[in-house]
Amino acid sequence: MEPVYTPVVTFARGVFAAQGLKFRIEGEDNVPRTGGAVMAINHTGYFDFTYAGLAALKHKRLVRFMAKQSIFSHRVAGPLMRGMKHIPVDRKDGRASFNRAVQALKDGEIVGVFPEATMSRSFELKEFKPGAVRMAQEAGVPILPTTLWGSQRVWSKNVPKHMGRSKIPVFITVGEPIHVAPDANRAEATAELQAVMQAQLDAQQAAYPPLTGDDLIYQPARLGGTAPTPEEAAAHDHHDMTRTVDKFNKSRKS
Repeated sequence: MEPVYTPVVTFARGVFAAQGLKFRIEGEDNVPRTGGAVMAINHTGYFDFTYAGLAALKHKRLVRFMAKQSIFSHRVAGPLMRGMKHIPVDRKDGRASFNRAVQALKDGEIVGVFPEATMSRSFELKEFKPGAVRMAQEAGVPILPTTLWGSQRVWSKNVPKHMGRSKIPVFITVGEPIHVAPDANRAEATAELQAVMQAQLDAQQAAYPPLTGDDLIYQPARLGGTAPTPEEAAAHDHHDMTRTVDKFNKSRKS
């Protein structure tokens, strides 16, 4: 039992029960009972880290997530994040956070990462960054390909959120561990990881209750939904990034 993480998990599960969320978790036994592992997770909603962590609870494992540094500065979330031993990420210089993650893996922790780096507005997998593979290589631990589907319906970018009693199904799948050889080509290993996660996601989407009407906004365009295409989503991301940079430059001049 951990003094901060355990009560937070208990509280979160109570919230999920109140919301009526219907979790379908597959592959829990692929989570190692001991030792380090990189949990690589797709990213479509703000609560993805809380849902993915549920898959590790069967074997009483807690996941240490890598999250943007600004969260750790929040007066409420910051102390909780530090108490749960999550890992802050400085996107301008990620070397320190990378080293902390590798050390945590060597110490036997499960570290949760989002290979896409940012949330996908199209609800399709974005191009993966090689960080997950690199961490697994340097720490000598496996990668757990983990996919979520349905979390975007609870709370995601630029779509209506459902924080009340929504009874939304949320599918969670942990695939078989992927072992990356020390001399493996990182680009090829990253492509393999993305292919495995795409196959898992395809299976989840095929099994998920059909979406209709207004709910089609949570469905990828490729599957007949009204979510932005990957190209449209990339344009939105670029616009947001440009706006953020402009605000930063203005603040420096003022």
